[in-house]
Amino acid sequence: MKSLLEKLNLAEMNLGASSGIDDWYDDPDGAELVSVNPTTGEPIARVRQATKATYDKMVEKASSSFQNWRDTPAPKRGLVIRDLGNALRENLEPLGEMITLEVGKIRPEGIGEVQEAIDIADFAVGLSRQLYGLSMHSERPGHRMYEQWQPLGPIGIITAFNFPVAVWTWNSTIAAVSGDTMIWKPSPTVPLTSLAVQHICNQVMADHGLSGVFNLIIGGNEDVGETMINDERLPLISFTGSIRVGRHVARTVAGRLGRSLLELGGNNGIIVTEDANLDLVVRGVVFGAVGTAGQRCTSTRRLIVHESIVDEVTDRLARAYEQVPVGDPMQDGILMGPLINGRAVHTMMDAVETAKANGGELITGGGTLPGKGPHFVQPTILRMPEQTPLVCDETFAPILYIMSYKTLDEAIEIHNGVPQGLSSAIFTTNLLSAESFLSAHGSDCGIANVNIGTSGAEIGGAFGGEKQTGGGREAGSDAWKAYMRRQTTTINWSTELPLAQGIEFG
Repeated sequence: MKSLLEKLNLAEMNLGASSGIDDWYDDPDGAELVSVNPTTGEPIARVRQATKATYDKMVEKASSSFQNWRDTPAPKRGLVIRDLGNALRENLEPLGEMITLEVGKIRPEGIGEVQEAIDIADFAVGLSRQLYGLSMHSERPGHRMYEQWQPLGPIGIITAFNFPVAVWTWNSTIAAVSGDTMIWKPSPTVPLTSLAVQHICNQVMADHGLSGVFNLIIGGNEDVGETMINDERLPLISFTGSIRVGRHVARTVAGRLGRSLLELGGNNGIIVTEDANLDLVVRGVVFGAVGTAGQRCTSTRRLIVHESIVDEVTDRLARAYEQVPVGDPMQDGILMGPLINGRAVHTMMDAVETAKANGGELITGGGTLPGKGPHFVQPTILRMPEQTPLVCDETFAPILYIMSYKTLDEAIEIHNGVPQGLSSAIFTTNLLSAESFLSAHGSDCGIANVNIGTSGAEIGGAFGGEKQTGGGREAGSDAWKAYMRRQTTTINWSTELPLAQGIEFG
C-alpha cells in the first residue's frame, strides 16, 4: 500500500478534480478535506475540494469529449475498458489495501472489492459487442423496423463510502462502453481511494490518446452535489446512498425531466425454516451481518426463524459472534474492522438502547471497544418480540435482529413488512418453501436467494432493489440500458408510402 501512496503521491495535498493525466484542476478557493483512517482516527491525507467554477469546467470537458467518444465504435470503447481492467489487476493488492486503510473493511474484503471491479470491467468488454436491439416485422410492405441504442451523454455518478471502487466501476465501465462520458463525485469520506482510481484512469486514457471520458470531482454537496443533480447537461444521475438523500435526488432530477438510477437503503432479511441446514445458516448469517462491520447495503439485519428452532439458532449464532476477531483490518485473521466514523458508532449505540427499551433482549455485544480504537464496536444480536419501527429502519452497523414465526406465510409477511426491498434470502431444504419464497407472493426484493446469505451479489446479474431502495439496476444482465437511449427506426425501401393502421389520407 505504501508503494501505491508513493507512486501516486497521494500523501500530500492533492487537487480534487481531474479529466486526464495533464488535466488536474487547481482550485485555490476550494476547502480542504481531510481523509481519516477509521481504525486509528488519524488523518491520512488532505485534498483541496473543487468549487462550482471547477465543476463547470469539468462538465464542459466531459461534454466536448462525448462528441468524439460516442462516435467511437463500441468494440473499440471496450478495448479501453479492457486496459482499465488490466491496470486494476496490476494494482489489485495495493488498491485493496488503500480501501482497507480509508474505509476500514478487512484486507480480504478490500482486495475482493477491487477484484469485483476487475470482473465488471471484463463483463463490460464483452458487452461492448452485445449492445443488441430488436428487429420487428412491419405491417407495411417494403418496410423494415428495428430498434437501436444510442449513447445518452455525459452522466453523473455519485457514490457512497462503503464501496468506493466497485460501485463506481459498475457504473463507469458500462457507461463507457455504452458511449457515455461521466463525472464522478465520490463520498467525501474516501477521497484518497477515488484519487488513486482517477490516476489509474488517467494513465489508461493517455495510453489511448483520450481525456475527459473519466472525470473526477471531489467537492461539497452545495458546490458540487446540488449542482450536479440540477444540471440539465447531465441526462442521468446515478446515486448510491441513503433513502433520505435519494428522495431529494429523485425529486430534483425528475423536476428537470432527467433520469435517475437509485441504489438506496437495504434492510435485508433471511427466513430460516424448521428444516434448514443450520451450519449453512450460521455461516451465511455471520458473514452477512458482520462483514464490512454491517456497512453493506446488502448486510443481513433481520433474521426470521421458525419458532421450533429459534432458540437453537440464537444460541449457535451467539457462540459464533463471540469468536469473531475484531481489530485492525490490515491484520491477518481479523474478520471485522471499525465503523466508518464516530457518528456511525453513536447511531448504533442509540439503536441498541432503543431496541432494549422496546422489549428487545440483548443476546451478545451491544457495546463499544475503545481499547481497539475510536470506532470499534461489538457485533450485536438482539432478540425482538416483534418487528418494531426501529427494526423497520436501517441502522448501518453490525446489529442483527432475530424474530420468530409460526407459518411460512407469516414469515414472508414479516419479511416484506419493511419499506426497503434490496436483498433477501431463505434457508430451507424444502422445495415448496423455496419456490414459495421466490414466487410472486414471496420476497418483494430485487435480489432473492436460497441457501446463501443476502450479501455478496455477483456482477453477472442486475443489482438493485424495489420500494424505497429506489428501483435502480446496475452491473449485469441488461442494466446497460439505463445508460443509453432507445431509438425505434423504420426504413421504407419500397416506392410507395403506405400509412400504418391502413389509414388512407388524400
